[in-house]
Amino acid sequence: MTDPQPPHRVLLVEDDIRLANLIMDYLKSHGIHVEVERRGDTVLTRLINYKPDIILLDIMLPGMDGLTLCEKLPDYFAGPILLMSALGSAEDQVKGLELGADDYVVKPVDPALLIARINNLLRRTAKPPKVESHCLSFGKLSIDPHVQVIRLDDLEVDLTSHEFELLWLLASQAGQVLSRQYIYQYLLNIDFDGKDRKIDVRVSRLRKKLGDNVETPFRIKTVWGQGYLFAPEAWTN
Repeated sequence: MTDPQPPHRVLLVEDDIRLANLIMDYLKSHGIHVEVERRGDTVLTRLINYKPDIILLDIMLPGMDGLTLCEKLPDYFAGPILLMSALGSAEDQVKGLELGADDYVVKPVDPALLIARINNLLRRTAKPPKVESHCLSFGKLSIDPHVQVIRLDDLEVDLTSHEFELLWLLASQAGQVLSRQYIYQYLLNIDFDGKDRKIDVRVSRLRKKLGDNVETPFRIKTVWGQGYLFAPEAWTN
């Protein structure tokens, strides 16, 4: 007999107390553990003690708005981010998704739909990293998939789990151009819609952390109209 799965943990960032309580009560009635944070500028501190599986994030928050948080959170939180906002224009939604949110719902949202979105995001991100059993080494770069440790010039590089998955995917097929469609399907299990910039943002962060040239990348190259290429010869200097 297998042990029961622990309840999913949600951090709800919402300054509307009445709405926050309604959402919290509904999620709890469906077996989900919820904690509420009402200010944007205290979310990162909250993550030290509370390890959520997913963050539900309002945009208009005191202290720090949700869009600014979307840019900061990937350095501190590897799970999915679901933006919830009364700002419902296509422009608002595109901006939120481009800044790092994994999904966007417009308030007021049907509670059943909200749970469906939460479960969908958790299913997508619950997939274990598709890693091989051996380490990869390119010049001064080494990648250990067993402990997800990256070393460059004998120094450990701090990557989020999302960044590690992307680097491993690119490096394990070094010298080959991987299309955005392939990367989206492999990592996110969704089709690339031609607009989403989530992977582009992760590539940009990887380049900065791995000492690539941001203006003229030579380690993780952009092949225009095709995708990204990990250059195996670019790690000797």
